[in-house]
Amino acid sequence: MRVIQAIAGAPRGGAEAFYARLVPALTRAGLDQMAVTRPVAERRRALDGAGVPTLETGFGSPYLDLLSRWRFRRAIAEFGPDIVVTWANRASAICPSSPVAGRNFLKVGRLGGYYDPKYYRDCHHLVGNTPGICAYLRDKGWPAERVHHVPNFVDPPRGPAVARATIGTPSNVTLVVALGRLHVNKAFDTLLKALALVPGVHLWLAGSGPEEAALKALAGELGVTDRVSFLGWREDAANLVAAADIFCCPSRHEPFGNVVAEAWAAGRPVVAAAASGPKTLLRHEEDGLLVPVDDVPALATAIARIDADRLLGARLAAAGKTRYEAEFSEVSVVRQWLDFFERISGKPAVPAKADGETPCAASPA
Repeated sequence: MRVIQAIAGAPRGGAEAFYARLVPALTRAGLDQMAVTRPVAERRRALDGAGVPTLETGFGSPYLDLLSRWRFRRAIAEFGPDIVVTWANRASAICPSSPVAGRNFLKVGRLGGYYDPKYYRDCHHLVGNTPGICAYLRDKGWPAERVHHVPNFVDPPRGPAVARATIGTPSNVTLVVALGRLHVNKAFDTLLKALALVPGVHLWLAGSGPEEAALKALAGELGVTDRVSFLGWREDAANLVAAADIFCCPSRHEPFGNVVAEAWAAGRPVVAAAASGPKTLLRHEEDGLLVPVDDVPALATAIARIDADRLLGARLAAAGKTRYEAEFSEVSVVRQWLDFFERISGKPAVPAKADGETPCAASPA
């Protein structure tokens, strides 16, 4: 089987980061793939490192970028895919409909958010990375048999946790870690207000974005500047999470919640606001604590509970780690993608081994 994976996307973002993990992982599992993407150096390094042939193109306006349309069409004609996966709206709009040059293929739209289905009208199947997105698509009129749920996977920490001393944080304090773009949707203002109600707790906030200045000003107004470290964009997010006593996802809007799975992978207890993704993902009091969105006292109380009851934190973390390994690890999610490809195409996704089994995903060295 041959598959083209196409993404426009910004240099950084949740879907873009997952694309750069999933496509190499599927290649390591034996799937014959080609990537079509905007020229992004970090993404290209990940693809090249796995030996994925790549076409780079601009992905400009779907109506004006005729060059990208022509390049995409030529890639399909030459590579001969059985399936083309388009990641989000722009890639789907620029991808031609089947057939191309007499070659038929299945067009699959992959959605990591509640996007307008009009961009996917010529797709044969849609994949949502949360049950909520899949329900939304069915509510919009997509037949249930053409809507499929396949979650994201995250990588466990590689190497040691970030040393607190390198961030200027005392070793004997309770440390909360939060990650994400500094955007109003992420509700880091709510987290700062909650922090002000939990004396002695420190926060590492990793990310960059338009709310950075406002959040720093808010920390000053709340009197918590000495307990908050703004770390900017970090490439070692998993190792930051591994240093935490508590991981917090306070988002107002979070379609999936990669960060929750990252915390589970690191064996950290999670406190999250009940946005659409975390609400579906977490089992309250079993593998995390859920609080209402934008409820400052409830968020502070949840953080204080785990701070005061380390046995509770350990129990939540252990249950989360079990969920991660069963549902959100590379091996599990790659297998789900391969099964999906086989189901819709009727073909083996990867070559059979001598014993008749197909290769399974292998974690990168």
